[in-house]
Amino acid sequence: MSETAPYASKPEHSLGRLHDTGPSPTRSEFQRDRDRIIHSTAFRRLQYKTQVFLQHSGKHYRNRLTHTLEVSQMARSIARALRLDEDLAEAIALSHDLGHTPFGHAGERALHACMAPYGGFDHNLQAMRVVTLLENRYAEHDGLNLTWETLEGILKHNGPLTNPDGTPYGRYAKEGLPDGIGDIRAIADLRPSSFASLEAQSAAIADDVAYNAHDIDDALRARLITLADLQDVPLAGPIVREVLHRYPDAPSKRQAHEVQRRLITRSIEDVIATSRANIAASGVQSPEDVRNAGQTLIGFSPDMAAAERSLKQFLFERVYRHEAVMAPVRESERIVTELFQSYMANRDMPGRWGVAAMSADELPLARIVSDFIAGMTDPYAFEEHARLFDGGQDLI
Repeated sequence: MSETAPYASKPEHSLGRLHDTGPSPTRSEFQRDRDRIIHSTAFRRLQYKTQVFLQHSGKHYRNRLTHTLEVSQMARSIARALRLDEDLAEAIALSHDLGHTPFGHAGERALHACMAPYGGFDHNLQAMRVVTLLENRYAEHDGLNLTWETLEGILKHNGPLTNPDGTPYGRYAKEGLPDGIGDIRAIADLRPSSFASLEAQSAAIADDVAYNAHDIDDALRARLITLADLQDVPLAGPIVREVLHRYPDAPSKRQAHEVQRRLITRSIEDVIATSRANIAASGVQSPEDVRNAGQTLIGFSPDMAAAERSLKQFLFERVYRHEAVMAPVRESERIVTELFQSYMANRDMPGRWGVAAMSADELPLARIVSDFIAGMTDPYAFEEHARLFDGGQDLI
């Protein structure tokens, strides 16, 4: 990798970790973060957590792990082109979904509703709880003991959480700040009112690119839509028409792949060109300048952003709300809700969770239950529901 740009994060200038580990002779601080995340229990569990289609409904549909790996690859590509620190971008991308519940966003909605009297549930903040508290592999501390820069990126890759005056910012302006932000332990203030590094912003836009491309691919595979359905959809439509014109006799599976790869390539190329221009226009010369820039610098061009929003709306209407998706969604929401209610009433959780629950007051108990459920894989949630409710319904 060539020398990074002045505005890139520098591992040798990291603010460090909460618990000192000493230098590594072979890895940068951000490489060590990446490795700690990959070897974590929470990362392995992503293999059995839903992306859009329930993780057991087909062996070739994306799950949280395959989605995360795709995001990581795209984040590295963007970071490399912009001369950022690829390892930090990768570490943030690999950890961005560690707080997701079983059953995807359906599980998150159900858990958020259950936790409403206790401060709610936010998967982004839950990822912070995972890496700073819930992972318990190390003899000397809880959590993964990540650098300040990686923690900041996980917390703020989608933008600041607050305005400078401490009031909620962005989507949190409507929902309010998630409970527990003040409980996050790091070596220094994570500064929720500032923007995150360009590496974190690269991971965030890579997430959007990955979602669009692989949700189209999975929806085609599931026969919820056809390529013909996409011909008039912004962003995807011109690519579909191009592929069908160039490869009219190719099998539909190959046509679909050509669409997917072109969509990824053009989206990322647009991000790189737009971001280069944004960075130059902003005049940032350091990571601190990036944090104080007052805007996100990594993103789509205005035309691409508008087309991408229209594509997302199409996917929402034709895929995410399709009855083939919604039927198991409703059942999974029921399972999460019933698990929460049972654990709150009976404290009947296995292992360290049950031990902690026995002596907890109501508010701490709710957070213990939430942590336990959020960490479940889809199959384990089924098993627990069956254990508690005498053969919970199978969603296959």
